[in-house]
Amino acid sequence: MSYTHSGIEALWMRGGTSKGLFLRAADLPEDATARSLLLARLLGSPDPYKAQIDGLGGATSSTSKVVLLARSARADADIDYLFGQVSIDTAHIDWSGNCGNLSAAVGPAAFHLGLLPVPQGDHAIVRIWQMNIGKHILARVPLAHGQVQEQGEFMLDGVAFAAAPIELTFVDPAPDDDVGDARGLFPTGRLIDRLEPAVGMPIDATLITAGNPTVIVRAADLCLVGDELQPQINGDAALLSRLEAIRAAGSVAMGLAESLEAATHSRPATPKIAFIAPPARYISSAGKTIEASEIDLLARILSMGKLHHAFTGTGSVGLAAACAVPGTIASQIAGQRAHLRIGHTSGVLAVGAKAEQRADGWTVTEATMTRSARRLMQGRVFG
Repeated sequence: MSYTHSGIEALWMRGGTSKGLFLRAADLPEDATARSLLLARLLGSPDPYKAQIDGLGGATSSTSKVVLLARSARADADIDYLFGQVSIDTAHIDWSGNCGNLSAAVGPAAFHLGLLPVPQGDHAIVRIWQMNIGKHILARVPLAHGQVQEQGEFMLDGVAFAAAPIELTFVDPAPDDDVGDARGLFPTGRLIDRLEPAVGMPIDATLITAGNPTVIVRAADLCLVGDELQPQINGDAALLSRLEAIRAAGSVAMGLAESLEAATHSRPATPKIAFIAPPARYISSAGKTIEASEIDLLARILSMGKLHHAFTGTGSVGLAAACAVPGTIASQIAGQRAHLRIGHTSGVLAVGAKAEQRADGWTVTEATMTRSARRLMQGRVFG
């Protein structure tokens, strides 16, 4: 099959505060290496200019993503969903984790690509099997007149236009102890660890896996306030180097990478690293004033080595899970709570998490959030 001449049917979709290329898995090469090279090329990677001019990618971690979908053979799922974080300046694709934001677009994309028939009624519950992490996600997709309903009044901070809400439930988001390289909700068995990164002083961190692995540290321990915006963080090379060193140390401590070098070069997408602080009044990147009373904590998260323009979906799941358990850095700052309002770069994100303490430790039974999604383009993409 010549992908260059005939192209591949594809969707370019926004999901939450991210954008990505959605394709049917069956339309791609079976060989994993050939598939990854093709997907990177479609996005415009590798690009030494870090612009992805000759591809669909937007040269940021939020816009350099691919999603592969297939009708699921599982009795407990409708759609299999595989996510890839595409490097911008290399051809590497990190398949180690999920994208919570693009999870909101999986249900609509499955309908648009003809993988599922559109049912009657005003909504559809799409049962998603998230292949990267081996977990279920339930998406409540709004419908109207036999089609996906995209227009609505729901505003999501970090997205300029209103859309119809899509409710997501991440079922049992903590990893199973005997699956993959994960080792439970708190992979070290501790609520707070002392990391010794290669750059800077030792630092306390909560290492948690719910949705995706996440390293949570106090902003104050980095000499930060927690209300910083992208230019302040992304323009500070020394700080970014320290944050990556902490993230890499957390990755090794969580058993996700064999070495600091492997964590940085082979697993850049996960774990994420977030720094948090008590609630305080601040000005968002859109110029909106966020009052301290509107949030439960300040939080900033990095993605692929840069400060995220909003907050990652799976990062919010991890942060909410940490707040649901007493004794973590997050619950020490925000208090133990089942519902969390995160004050992030672009505004406020609400997320919920239900935690239970069992004989073998803490677990999270579900996490919930509301996002939105929209089809931006449907056609054929050429490599």
